[in-house]
Amino acid sequence: MSGRTELPSGLVTFMFTDIEGSTRLARMLAEAYGAVLHAHREVIRAVLHDFGGAELFTEGDSFFVAFGNAAVAVTACVAMQRALAAHGWPGPDVMPRVRIGLHTGRATPVGGEYTSAEVHRAARVAAAAHGGQVLCSEATVRAATAQPPAGAAPHPMEGVDLLDLGLYHLRGFDDPERIFQVAAPGLERSFPRPRTPGAARHNLPAPLTTFVGRRAELAELTALVGKHRLVTVVGGGGAGKSRLALAAAEQLLPGYPDGVWVVDVAAGTDDLPVAVARALGVRAEPDRRLIETIVDRCAHRRLLLLVDTCDAAPAAVRSAVRHLLAGCPGLRVLATGRQPVGVHGELAWRIPPLAPADAFTLLGERAAAARGGQRVPPREDADLVRVASRLEGLPLALELAAQRLQLLSAAQLASRLDDPLTALDAGREDTAGVIGADCRISEAAERHNSLTRTVDWSYRRLGERAARLLERLAVFAGPVELAAVEWCDDEALGALSELTTASLIEVVPGPRYRMPEQVRGYAMRRLVAAGEERAVRERHVGWALHVLDAMAVDADGEPRTVSLTELAPYVGEWQAALRWVVGNGSVRAGLRLAAALDPWWREYGGARDGRDLLFRLYGRLSEEDVTPAELAGVYLVHAGLAEDPDEQTRFLHRAELVAHTADLPVLVLAAMVGRRVNLLRDKRFADAERLCREVIAHAERCHVAGAALPAVLTLAELLWRRGSLDEAAELLGAARQAEAGRPGDRGRRTVDWLLGMVALRRGDLVAAHDHLVVALRSRLRHGFRGAAADAVAAIAVRCALGGDAATAAVLFGGAESVRGERRAEVFGGFWSAQQAGVRATLGDGAFDAAYADGAQLGFDRIVAMALAVEHPDLEQGSARFAPTLH
Repeated sequence: MSGRTELPSGLVTFMFTDIEGSTRLARMLAEAYGAVLHAHREVIRAVLHDFGGAELFTEGDSFFVAFGNAAVAVTACVAMQRALAAHGWPGPDVMPRVRIGLHTGRATPVGGEYTSAEVHRAARVAAAAHGGQVLCSEATVRAATAQPPAGAAPHPMEGVDLLDLGLYHLRGFDDPERIFQVAAPGLERSFPRPRTPGAARHNLPAPLTTFVGRRAELAELTALVGKHRLVTVVGGGGAGKSRLALAAAEQLLPGYPDGVWVVDVAAGTDDLPVAVARALGVRAEPDRRLIETIVDRCAHRRLLLLVDTCDAAPAAVRSAVRHLLAGCPGLRVLATGRQPVGVHGELAWRIPPLAPADAFTLLGERAAAARGGQRVPPREDADLVRVASRLEGLPLALELAAQRLQLLSAAQLASRLDDPLTALDAGREDTAGVIGADCRISEAAERHNSLTRTVDWSYRRLGERAARLLERLAVFAGPVELAAVEWCDDEALGALSELTTASLIEVVPGPRYRMPEQVRGYAMRRLVAAGEERAVRERHVGWALHVLDAMAVDADGEPRTVSLTELAPYVGEWQAALRWVVGNGSVRAGLRLAAALDPWWREYGGARDGRDLLFRLYGRLSEEDVTPAELAGVYLVHAGLAEDPDEQTRFLHRAELVAHTADLPVLVLAAMVGRRVNLLRDKRFADAERLCREVIAHAERCHVAGAALPAVLTLAELLWRRGSLDEAAELLGAARQAEAGRPGDRGRRTVDWLLGMVALRRGDLVAAHDHLVVALRSRLRHGFRGAAADAVAAIAVRCALGGDAATAAVLFGGAESVRGERRAEVFGGFWSAQQAGVRATLGDGAFDAAYADGAQLGFDRIVAMALAVEHPDLEQGSARFAPTLH
């Protein structure tokens, strides 16, 4: 015993102390532990002597002491921790880490001891402390900070702070106890949560905003965590990985009796084991690796560890997770990062973009908050949809866009999203300086305050080859195949793997490799800043022409049938290459690209942009030697895109003049037959027929009869229109070979379609069905939707003639809803007359309902419906010939 032996009575402050990890310390020091324990006792007793603490008993490494004054007791604890830290221990690992707890209550000693329940409460407070920490109850705080009575000694707690840690349940007590930590200079300040049974079972942060959408992803992710011990949510910066993982962790909390604990790798300044230990309430032990202490503490617990932003310290995360999973069977890890952790048994789950509806909802909610609670007016909904669509379902981009909607209307913002980095990052602190800067950004909040920074976080961790490949791929307009990647770098596989692992490139079905728009914008800025844009753009143009050459012929070297379906993956690239060359590159390359894009522009739109690009090319014709064939060809393309009759006529004349001067009969014929379009538009059918016959005769004289196919087909249409069905059929029969020899025409199977139309006029349902189905299948396969819609309309007529008016009405509705190159000049009146007949059969209400159904079904379903129409069956009594239609 040391200090006074007289025990205080009345309001007594009880103190308990012990050494944290004393068993392990004794095992480590063996016989030397006795000297350390003795020194520890001497230090504590010296302090007790100075402050008048009454030592009731000492057992092993523990002290039980009573004070008559709470403020003195608190001050004594501070002095005790300082004295222990200042003592000359053999080494830092040998210094005993003493935890101390205080509680104050009414008590009277009996026979040299206390029997009050307040003693047990003090012991429980001490048990909640960590080594080096002093905890006290609210009762002690009240007593220690009470105003001293008049004439009493001054308050002894100068420089001491009492930090409120909150309410906790102490073992054996029903009522919660408010726990305070004693803080003073020379004492440690940062400790894990108190070690009490009533402590929180998680450290999940309270969300500041609502969690929008992701229901399917949330269900899938929680199910995966139940099946796999390590699940990593992988995705690019700003994809919503952390928010989704936190939402999943909240749902999973009831299944983990030992809690769900979050460690943000990017936010911590310590190494990862320290951050994990702090979250789990584990203290370091002398002469032992901290990760081993954590494993030992968690070996028999069932808990979930959420390790956020693993890419901030991938090696440390990999090592820690490997140790934890190996030593803690009941522990599971949910991780997030831009790349997998890289531990055996890991399931890497790539987060998808927000669904369009969820993206719209998120943008609307955040925009309302940014506008002070005022919801975006309904008139802006369509523009909000455009904004959400342009931002590709990226949550960070949507959050930033919502902030921009404080200043801009949705329409104004949507019009600026060709460059999302400029539209969303402009004006944000240090954003412009990030490009090319060698800075270190460690806080998650800083990474996520702009699109530029979140991409820069990943870019700065790339190898040199991967970084260069990313910049070269930025000039591509959309997803690319491996061959295109290797065009940029013939040994690109390793760099591509690095880019996909870092979530800067996404793998999409094909497989193809897609760069998100914010990554593309960032990489383009890098490319421009490096002064390499021209060289990389020219390389892209070379690739575009290479693909164009490869698509022009089949495996046998024969000209390939033009198929818009096959062109579709490359249209965006050819358009991007063309936009570059009209101002910077080869004019001849531009002419070739424009010719390749011509059928796509006509079918799917883009005629105005196409003409604008051509006008820019014309301004540079003097820079290169352009052949007459190339020049006449591009004038024909322009004429085909022209919406104004005068403009069309002007360019047809230019094409004919150039071709005639250079003795290019095929192009002369193409220019001549192009004049039929205006004649048909003006319903000058007789003049159009004379023109077609003139073109056919001229082609025969020049021995290029196949070049007159457009004139032959138009003439057949005109013959069909005036009822000369036999002549039309004969003309079409002779044209089949010419159509098969023209790659640009054979995919449309116009000969079969017109023969089907002839058969319909004759009432021959069997022949009509056969020809129209062949035409429809070919047009659909090759992507000619407008022409396919004409075939569907013709099959609708076939259904009407076969007595199925309801199906005919649905097919008419579906056909009329499709845009593209439709044949309205000659056949528009025919479609109208047939629809009128079906309406008369069904009645207005039934026809309108069926027509509307067809318009809403979607063209793919309409085509399937048309192809499913039953073939006329002669054996079941169907009439092959019905009255001829006029």
